[in-house]
This record gives sequence, C-alpha cells and structure tokens, in this order.
Amino acid sequence: MKDVEIDYDFLTQQALKRVVRDVLVMTEELGAAPGDHHFYIEFETQADGVLIPEDLVVAYPARMTIVLQHQFDDLEVRDEEFAVTLWFKGKQARLTVPFEAVTSFADPSVQFGLRFDAAQREEPFENDAEPAAPESDAQPSAAVLQLDAFRKK
Repeated sequence: MKDVEIDYDFLTQQALKRVVRDVLVMTEELGAAPGDHHFYIEFETQADGVLIPEDLVVAYPARMTIVLQHQFDDLEVRDEEFAVTLWFKGKQARLTVPFEAVTSFADPSVQFGLRFDAAQREEPFENDAEPAAPESDAQPSAAVLQLDAFRKK
C-alpha cells in the first residue's frame, strides 16, 4: 500500500466537475439560468456516452460548445451526465453529454471558467510499481523534521 499515490489533480478535476453538475441542477430546478447567468459548455463529441445527432457530429467532429442561456429546453441532470434540447438552424436536437466528456465550462456573467484535462480520466490512484520485496533484517529508518522552518516568524 505504500506505493499508492493519491492523484490530487484527478480528485480536483472530479470535484470541479461536481460544481458544473450542481450549477446545472440549480438551473434545472429553476427552469432557466438564474439572473444574468449563462453557460458555455464545451465537450468532446466522440467521447463515450455522448449522444448527439449525426449532422452535429459531422459539423463538430472533435469538440462542440453549447450555450445555455435563453433558448434551451428539457434540461435533465443525472449523476454522470446531463441532457438538454437545443435548436440548430431552426431544428430541434436532443443532446446527452456525460460530465466526463466536458472539456470546459464558463459563466461569462460572473467571469467564471473551468478547463478540464482530458488526460485526467483515469483512477485517482497510481500504483504502477511492483510490490516491494520485504527487506532482510534492515530496521526502518526515521527522520526528525524541524517544524520551526514552517512556522511564521
């Protein structure tokens, strides 16, 4: 177990995606974005679980940004994804986007933005090392840390 390292970057990214989810839940409950708030959400169109019409996949083969402001309908937020109805060129389209596919989120009304690293879609622990072989008769060593170096002066 001592070879396990906590991946704080991954955990932070997951917590920030929870912020996106919570904001969308508030919006869903209100039926609209509150006040002047509006959201730009960029996501990977080819990511697992993304469901968008084929013409949008052709038009946006890698990433797509949607805006939730005045003209969106039927926002549904679940634990792992959200779904929303938008209009493109006068045509209604239902989009389902897993939070794992989201690459950025912004609310320009309050100058708030988040960018997510696509490489952070792994487990929060790294344990690539082989288990350490038990040391023979070696005694564990101890180091004494002087806390004075960390105190404010």
